[in-house]
Amino acid sequence: MRMLLGAIALAATVAHGPARADQLQTLYQSPAHQRIQAFAQDGQLLAWFEPGTKVRPCNLVWVWQLGHAKETLPAQGSRYHNVTCQWDVPAASPVGLAIAGNLGAPEVLWTLRESASHVVKFDYVVGATIKDPRERRFQQVAHTRHGAGLWLGGLAGSGTTLVYSVVDVRYHDQVACLSSPKSAHACDLDVAGGGIYRIVGRRPPAPVKNAGPAVGLAVSGDDVAYLAPASAALKDGRPLTSADVPIVIRNAGTGVPVASIAPDGTPLAIGLSDTVLAVLGSTPDGLVLSWYAHDTGRLLHSMRVPKTTAPELAVGSETIVYRDGLEIRAVDVRSNRVKTLAKASSTPIGLSISDGRVAWAENVGGRGRIRAIDVPY
Repeated sequence: MRMLLGAIALAATVAHGPARADQLQTLYQSPAHQRIQAFAQDGQLLAWFEPGTKVRPCNLVWVWQLGHAKETLPAQGSRYHNVTCQWDVPAASPVGLAIAGNLGAPEVLWTLRESASHVVKFDYVVGATIKDPRERRFQQVAHTRHGAGLWLGGLAGSGTTLVYSVVDVRYHDQVACLSSPKSAHACDLDVAGGGIYRIVGRRPPAPVKNAGPAVGLAVSGDDVAYLAPASAALKDGRPLTSADVPIVIRNAGTGVPVASIAPDGTPLAIGLSDTVLAVLGSTPDGLVLSWYAHDTGRLLHSMRVPKTTAPELAVGSETIVYRDGLEIRAVDVRSNRVKTLAKASSTPIGLSISDGRVAWAENVGGRGRIRAIDVPY
């Protein structure tokens, strides 16, 4: 079955020769009526999540090392317990996806959200590796429909580091809230804890030492940058960050802090490379893109960006990539020059940069495709 699927995927791939800088490529195009729900890359590795269809009912995670054959995860068949295959994944349901090359032994992490309206809402954190493609359910992150419980904060991968975060939200005074729901502030929701967890193979998730809860993650090498949540959650329980919460970079293996940054405004998105931490912040005067030295946290530069800029960043050693509507733009962190790289045909999925290649997935005409362009600097 895996060999057959690989053959179908190869037939669906659009082949290209070597590309020059600024040349937009289609690296992959799915069969008809097959969309892409999530996309990630790390080095020469691409990964994407394709929901099942009537023709092929099973949801699949594809992993492709450029220039080599494609693989699918998780393992299929009656021998394997696999919740991913038959999971209901509506078009509007978010799927998280992260991949880490791990020195030639790729590991992939993805999330599945309970789409039905239940009293308890679940996010499943699931993963597998190319060497051991059996599905591994790492955690069920669940909260009540009123917001109390665990919330998934994010996931990210790079090199040998694959992490996800969880935020614990509780009533300000649960006893008073249950006995007298109308008592002042007793039913307010507060952030009570949580953490960042590292995945290595099939081992149980290991907490990143000294790291608290996080509502946003970015990874580069052994380091993880994270947005800590504000002390209070929204009325529906969603944890968010605030302007007075620092951004911390920490070694994911040892827990040792690398740098701490006081952002300009309320952080909306972060990105990390081996040289810089980039932050998109909301200020009273509009959106600001700032970047800092990875190793010291020193502010290098900041600039205004359009108010239509999406809350997502991709960061390379010399380039920060952001999206304004369908336009994908790159900032040279040395010259501060901004260049429009491309215009996507539909909302980009998993916009990222790796090895100087900016890539994303998009769905057009009922088919998913992966597009890429090399940055000019």
